[in-house]
Amino acid sequence: MSYNGFHMAASRPILIVKDARKRYEDLEAVRGVSFEVAAGEVLGILGPNGAGKTTTLEMIEGLREIDGGTITVDGIDVAKNPFAVKQVIGVQLQSSAFFENSTLEELLVAFAAMYGQRVDPMELLNKVDLAEKAKNYPEQLSGGQRQRFSIAVALVHQPKVLFLDEPTTGLDPQARRHLWDLVKQIRQEGVTVILTTHYMEEAQVLCDRVAIMDAGKIIALDKPKDLINALLKRGFKPHTEVQQATLEDVFIDLTGRGLRD
Repeated sequence: MSYNGFHMAASRPILIVKDARKRYEDLEAVRGVSFEVAAGEVLGILGPNGAGKTTTLEMIEGLREIDGGTITVDGIDVAKNPFAVKQVIGVQLQSSAFFENSTLEELLVAFAAMYGQRVDPMELLNKVDLAEKAKNYPEQLSGGQRQRFSIAVALVHQPKVLFLDEPTTGLDPQARRHLWDLVKQIRQEGVTVILTTHYMEEAQVLCDRVAIMDAGKIIALDKPKDLINALLKRGFKPHTEVQQATLEDVFIDLTGRGLRD
């Protein structure tokens, strides 16, 4: 079976989450979450604020202690060996995590050295369309440029799984569409991508499957088109006329796809 060129049946799980739980005093933020992600898949985790999305990601990334259940990434038990997990995952950093007084080129070399690796910074900057900014500092970048650079940093050690937490929030339509193309390119290179987003169109365009979380639980997990079809079969009637284009499509058509960095 395939979806957007992704062969579900043929791929092995690279991430296995079983009954994961996290509690903060009286609040159980993650309540027995279980799911698997196949190698090469793009999985979206959706949900309202406070649903447990970020906490779930942080447990998978080894950044937050797991109170119950098990999580394995590429066969590595996160609770038992969080350091080893960090060698096979890439996490999108916020710009505040970057060193001051270092250029983009210097930062990529420095982050690669933290993993004991050497990297061609210009190759990575070319991948994210920032080659002309190699000698610039992070504070000199636009919002879209900072997001793309944070992804370049996450890729310095060639991770098997890339985590993106709301990567296009605050971006203009051109920058958002460009970042979509970058995510598609990364996926085509064999990297598994797990992302959170509040943009439903973004999830529908990028994700092979989406997990919808609410109150610390996954309440639905399937391909976007199958979730939509299930809703229609339950008798759902759209509140507005369904059109083949959106206002954002009109905006892009009139103003172009070129970045306005």
